[in-house]
Amino acid sequence: MSGQQQQCAGWLSAVDFPSCTELNGVFYQDRLLRQAVFKNSNLFLLARENHRSIGYSKTSPMLRNMVAPPSFQRVYMLALGLMATAPFVTAGPCDIYASGGSPCVAAHSTTRALYSAYTGPLYQLKRSSDSSTINVPPLSAGGVANASVQDAFCAGKSCLISIIYDQSGRGNHLTQAPPGGAAKGPAANGYDNLSDAALAPVTLDGQKAYGVFIAPKGGYRNNSPNGTAKGDAPEGMYAVLDGTHHNSACCFDYGNAETNSKDTGRGHMEAIYFGTCSYWGSGAGKGPWIMADLEDGLFSGQGAKLNAADLSISHRFVTATLKGKPNAWALRGGDAASGSLSTFYNGVRPSGYSPMKKEGAIILGTGGDNSNGAQGTFYEGVMTAGYPSDETEDAVQANIVAAKYATA
Repeated sequence: MSGQQQQCAGWLSAVDFPSCTELNGVFYQDRLLRQAVFKNSNLFLLARENHRSIGYSKTSPMLRNMVAPPSFQRVYMLALGLMATAPFVTAGPCDIYASGGSPCVAAHSTTRALYSAYTGPLYQLKRSSDSSTINVPPLSAGGVANASVQDAFCAGKSCLISIIYDQSGRGNHLTQAPPGGAAKGPAANGYDNLSDAALAPVTLDGQKAYGVFIAPKGGYRNNSPNGTAKGDAPEGMYAVLDGTHHNSACCFDYGNAETNSKDTGRGHMEAIYFGTCSYWGSGAGKGPWIMADLEDGLFSGQGAKLNAADLSISHRFVTATLKGKPNAWALRGGDAASGSLSTFYNGVRPSGYSPMKKEGAIILGTGGDNSNGAQGTFYEGVMTAGYPSDETEDAVQANIVAAKYATA
């Protein structure tokens, strides 16, 4: 291994990427960025602290004819249409999905912006004492939520998270979940409870932020979606969750569900589930597990049964991914604070679930029919149009790890 490759391998090992022997590029340094991670089939970029490595594929038509490696910004703009603009992030998760051909159609987070250029509101707070509201933005484009807005607005008062805004521009905002076929909530008109805004403090790269702490009888929903997958159309999704906050009730979900809040049959949902419910199936050990709620069943593998490859989760912060296409789906997960994703299942649909009949509504914290006995904490998540590659999901996981989630 050359001296340059040895130096680069040292940088790569910090984020568990393959050795530099897989790269075809030239490795050199600058002081433009503190931290950035991106990988796809044609381009691999890594910058950590004051160093950078760039590799580019001979198969990339755009990069093949380059005589010498250009600046980091030029490569990023030409290859991805992106530019690093802040020390905390470069490409956000949704920038990465877009570059991989599966753009976000819904992007939700109360902790950070999920696009490098996003400066809009992340979530809305409602103060209980006077019902006034305020939006919480990121500190900067692509950055962490400005928690000081919440701290000042809610000082000495109780606040609820009333809206989780969709950052994709499609208007797929999440609001208080309405009553459904399985259950009504305890709030006015049978709606589920909103989340107390103060119950899930965390830090991202040392910056304070707040997650969405959902207790039983709480939840969020959008039954009028725009651009989400319907029928048997391909899609992907991920969520970052609190691995210690769960129960065995149905169902702490994030993803695609029915538009009428009722159980309309097998295959009408495709959502990430997290918890210890084993009524339909389970994974190895005692859980909690990442599973797929496909309606009328939680699945850890091909059938509604034990899938020993679906491991129990012990991480404080969890990344869960789910993706589906005609007669195929995959379930992956890992530690949102370090390391890579593991694949728990990748194969054909369960019997009776092909073709799928997805309806496109978006749920958080409940089942598709508003089964609302579960609990959990949500930090960020997206839904995509198209079936993301494993490489794209790996790059998103690297971005999540680089965000440095930690307990407050």
